[in-house]
Amino acid sequence: MSQTLPIEFAEQPHPSPTTPEKRAAILRDPGFGRAFTDHMVTIRYSEGKGWHSAKVGPREAIPMDPASAVLHYSQEIFEGLKAYRTANGGAVMFRPEENARRFNKSAERLAMPSLPEKTFVEAVDRLVAIDRDWIPEGEGSLYLRPFMFANEVFLGVKPSSEYLFIVIASPVGSYFKSKDSAVSVWVEQELTRAAPGGTGAAKCGGNYAASLMAQMDAYKHGCEQVVFLDAVERRWIEELGGMNIFFVFDDSSMVTPPLGGTILPGITRASILTLAKDMKIAVREEPYALDQWRADAASGRLRETFACGTAAVLTPIGTVKSRDGDFVIGNGGSGAQTEKLKATLIDIQRCRAKDMHGWVHKVF
Repeated sequence: MSQTLPIEFAEQPHPSPTTPEKRAAILRDPGFGRAFTDHMVTIRYSEGKGWHSAKVGPREAIPMDPASAVLHYSQEIFEGLKAYRTANGGAVMFRPEENARRFNKSAERLAMPSLPEKTFVEAVDRLVAIDRDWIPEGEGSLYLRPFMFANEVFLGVKPSSEYLFIVIASPVGSYFKSKDSAVSVWVEQELTRAAPGGTGAAKCGGNYAASLMAQMDAYKHGCEQVVFLDAVERRWIEELGGMNIFFVFDDSSMVTPPLGGTILPGITRASILTLAKDMKIAVREEPYALDQWRADAASGRLRETFACGTAAVLTPIGTVKSRDGDFVIGNGGSGAQTEKLKATLIDIQRCRAKDMHGWVHKVF
């Protein structure tokens, strides 16, 4: 159902928000995804009525019937984006319109209603504005989690007729707990994240649930993340459990696996492709095999590898482990090209560099 009429938001400030002293203590070391702000956004959808009852109000528990459709048939999607504090005390977000577009593509794949993109952006704008004091200073940020799930009460395999869209926010620091300059990854050679024709390109909870067993194996092998191969040949590198991946060669060129329905189209990934073009760096979107990764690392042809995503930004990969043995990339740490791309992207996100592409969205 397409909805063109504007959606009016009601606003109800929290009656007893977190005290400034307690909030300051949390913001000194927020971690990632453990602390939450005082408010949330909710919008309801009903078949025949469309989106309605938009509200910015206190963050609270969600009443849920045990027969709610999401608990049985997993109609659920989400997004992740950040708000940054600027030097003049304002706040900005990075490409939220792209999150809105991807959200609706995920919704389409899971037979869920689309949310007007302007409403999506207004929802995150309103939450950032009301919880502005929760945006950390320095290199921290406010992580925003818009999500939607089926909440019709029924048992039967069909698309739900009712949905709830919610946005919550969490002040965050670094995504990875390790203080090393690069992370280690485990290559999963049996379990797969997504298959052709599946939901790999949708940002839905089921994809992440399917990755957790392999992620546990990665932890057992001393790695921070897992790398998945394709579901057909178990040969081609696809993506990490929650991030895209790039390979940097000795001629400065880069390769990243092509999108094709099994890989999430990352907004950070797309931004890196644009920045690389600006920097005259040749990037090929083409399949790259595990055996080739190992051989190129051994020969020195491959100089750097990095993962990228909203939460982790650009994170260098130093060591690769698998059932066939381990190998090290470059010097096992970060590399010059990874650091240059990362610094350029972060400077744009935080308004420290000129935004040539209109990516920065001002909240206030």
